[in-house]
Parts: sequence; structure tokens; C-alpha cells
Amino acid sequence: MFEGDVMFKRWIVLAGLCTGLAALPSALAAQPVAAPAAPAAAPARAPLVLMTDFGTVDGAVSEVKGVAYGVSQDLLISDLSHQIDGIWDGAYRLYQVAPYWPKGTVFVTVVDPGVGTSRLSIGVRTRAGHYYIGPDNGLYTLIDEVEGIDEARVIDEKVNRLAGSEKSNTFHGRDVFGYTGARLASGTISWEQVGPKVDPAKLVRLSYQHPVLEAGVLKGMIPALDVAYGNVWTNVPQDLFAKAGFKLGDKVKVEFLNDGKVVDTVVAPYTRTFGDVPVGQPMVYINSLLSVAVALNQGDYAKAHGIKAGAGWSVRITRP
Repeated sequence: MFEGDVMFKRWIVLAGLCTGLAALPSALAAQPVAAPAAPAAAPARAPLVLMTDFGTVDGAVSEVKGVAYGVSQDLLISDLSHQIDGIWDGAYRLYQVAPYWPKGTVFVTVVDPGVGTSRLSIGVRTRAGHYYIGPDNGLYTLIDEVEGIDEARVIDEKVNRLAGSEKSNTFHGRDVFGYTGARLASGTISWEQVGPKVDPAKLVRLSYQHPVLEAGVLKGMIPALDVAYGNVWTNVPQDLFAKAGFKLGDKVKVEFLNDGKVVDTVVAPYTRTFGDVPVGQPMVYINSLLSVAVALNQGDYAKAHGIKAGAGWSVRITRP
């Protein structure tokens, strides 16, 4: 075969390939293309926030988290605090923290001196869309006032209890509340599956001094201390303070009472922030929750003056 014949045949082959390649897009277009598989739907879940009085020196908190992760390892678990000092403190810390958590958050709240007694194990749903799981002992007093309890249910422990824990009577935080809260937050159970309804009006409420303005005197209580700094918080809101006529720069007289007896009295200026007075000097200010508070600039007012917090601690605020 002559060299020219070989080149001619190669040209014929190449021409055929080019023709085939040119037709390839239309051929492919004629073929049905399978749509990409839709991603699997993620299971419904919500943040799970733990609040207890367990402390962190032993394994109690880790046990609760272990149970929760046993329900679902996809849970988003956060710690509110494990240093809660009594039922009132727990009620106030929920009031302090809950507004900053998204709708659907489940709070497991374990401050339960009556564990194992006839007190109810309950779940509470509020109009703000939060869920609270814990004992019926007054922990939800303030939450009811600020969010409104929409519905309450008694936990059905025949279903919502950690398997094998039935003989344990003193750790409902792990066996009932932690387990139920994890099941609810992970979407394993619906709200209706927590248990039967109970009338929210029948839940335990704590009594305390509500803020009032009477004859020019502001009355309230000390719900909590700003623990790290020793600032004394009251439950007197900024708008009621303003209604009493106080303006920045005014002198304010604050009396601190324990069970009705005056423990300490201070006269201090109403300021915006700590640095508006000399170091070591007292001041009255509006705290991060928009309530009246008293502090020492770079000092610990509560420690220096023997002030504590709780339902037995109250305040009177007047002009000097």
C-alpha cells in the first residue's frame, strides 16, 4: 500500500470520529438524566440546656449527659449552670437565661430536694415556644410570669424513664428528666408523648415580693447576686424606677432587709456604669436585665456589706 493510501484512510477514520463527537451532545441530551438523590432529612432536634445543683466535682453531670447522648449523639447540649443554690435561685436563673435561647429549646432543670416523694415530674411548654422538664416545686414560677405556661404534662415514667433505672429513687435528674428531655429535644418523642396533661394553674408557685411603687417608696427583692463581682441585683425594673422619678445623677437611698429587718443602708448616685464613680465607691445602676442594682466600683458590695439573695431578702428604694 502506498503512503498516500495510508494517509487517506487515516483521514477517513478521523473524520468519522469528529462526526461522532459532534453528534455526542445531542445524543446525550436525548438520554434522560437522573436527578441527584435528595439528602436524607435531618432528624428534628432542638438545643438541650442543662441546669442542676449537682456541682461539677463528681460524675453526676456526666451521667446525665451520657444518658442524653445515649438517646441521640446528634444532640446540641449546653450547660446553664450546675452550681444552682436552691429552688429560688434556679427559678431566677431560668428567668435570666431563657429569653436568649431560640424557640424549641428544651431545658432540663434539676433542683429537686423532693426527689422520690409525691411531687410531680412534669414538662412545661410556654407561649415563647420553650420546653422545661423537671420537678413541680416552683422552679417555673418566674418563667410562667414572663413567658406564660401554655400547657403542662405529667411525665409518663412507664415510657419516659431510662430502662433499668426503676429501682433508683434518688436520681430522677438522670433517669427521668435527662432521659425525657433528650428524647424530646432529639425528636424521638413528640410533646404529646411526654405524658398526660395537668392543669397549669395547679402547679407549685413560689411566693416573693413583687416590685411595687407605694407612696413614693419602691419595694422589691434581691433575686440574685452578680456572683462573680458581688453586685446586688434587685427585681425593681427600670421603667418602675423611672416612674418613681429617678434620673441619672440623682442620689438614691437603698435599704437592704432580711426577713423584714434592715441589714444595710446606702446612699449612692444613679449612674450609667461602674467607672462613673471613683474606685471603691458605691453606685446605683441598671443591670443587664434592665433592673436596679447596687455595686462598688471594682469592689464586692455583697461581701463587704453582708448581703445575700433569695425570697427572704428585700429592698426599699427612696430619695435620701
